[in-house]
Amino acid sequence: MLWGFILIELSSPAIRATILVVDDNLSNIEVIYEMLTPTYEVLFATSGLEALELTVATHPDLILLDVMMPGLNGYEVCRHLKADIVTQHIPIIFITAVGQTDSEEKGLKLGAIDYIAKPFSPAVVKARIANHLELKRYRDLLADLAWVDGLTGVRNRRQFDDFIERELRTAVRADRPLSLIMLDIDYFKHYNDHYGHLMGDDCLKKVAQTLESSLCRSADMIFRYGGEEFACLLPETNAAGAMAVANRMLDVIQTLNIEHVNSAKKIVTLSIGVCTLIPQQRSKIENLIVPADKALYRAKELGRNRVEFADE
Repeated sequence: MLWGFILIELSSPAIRATILVVDDNLSNIEVIYEMLTPTYEVLFATSGLEALELTVATHPDLILLDVMMPGLNGYEVCRHLKADIVTQHIPIIFITAVGQTDSEEKGLKLGAIDYIAKPFSPAVVKARIANHLELKRYRDLLADLAWVDGLTGVRNRRQFDDFIERELRTAVRADRPLSLIMLDIDYFKHYNDHYGHLMGDDCLKKVAQTLESSLCRSADMIFRYGGEEFACLLPETNAAGAMAVANRMLDVIQTLNIEHVNSAKKIVTLSIGVCTLIPQQRSKIENLIVPADKALYRAKELGRNRVEFADE
């Protein structure tokens, strides 16, 4: 089953990859742009600072980066990108003059995956980009498989830990709110005891898929946090927006009408805690997780099947 999934994914038509070209020479950019646009989405930056800003904003699939630029040079740009958890996995190919062996070694040690020498051959440039993008597809697919919960099909706890760190950093840079919803299936242990673990697994699958389907934006993400507990990250979402999403989740799970004789409503319900944070430079993920978790347990203490907002 797993290998069938991999074969299907790798044989399916690829979405047009995005290439970021960074060079202070507009003539070089024009040549590369004309060469690549029939196959790829091409963005360009003419300075190191612009390249950093554009990379964070657009998350390109690959970066072609000139070494010699005024201000931040290519090495410094590469060092910044590889030090940031949000951008460190983006492949970088340096563009350099012929014969700069020492420079090539330095760039590779910084984390670049390849070099292209000027003047460049269109056939060589296209072949190298295609090869590295294909390798990236393999790596991304394997990472996705490692980060998906095997039972429910939603993202797992490992991916939650990675994404909340990334989203917190992005929120700090953009000065935007970040919201977290923590959700727990009410009396799930009693559900398992009464209906059995196979029915319990089926319940978890239905709840997870329904929660994921209830989200309206691609940026919003559902994770299996552990056991019968789920988490939902909502980037650029204020308190009112997060509460609206949480209440919608409360309703959609009730509409499933999954029988639960040991629950107060005789159907499967949720207890939900919500926290919204406008991160500061010193903010930590605990500043989001701990208040949301406390709000979740307050929802349980107040009777379950309800949403509570963090009061911290």
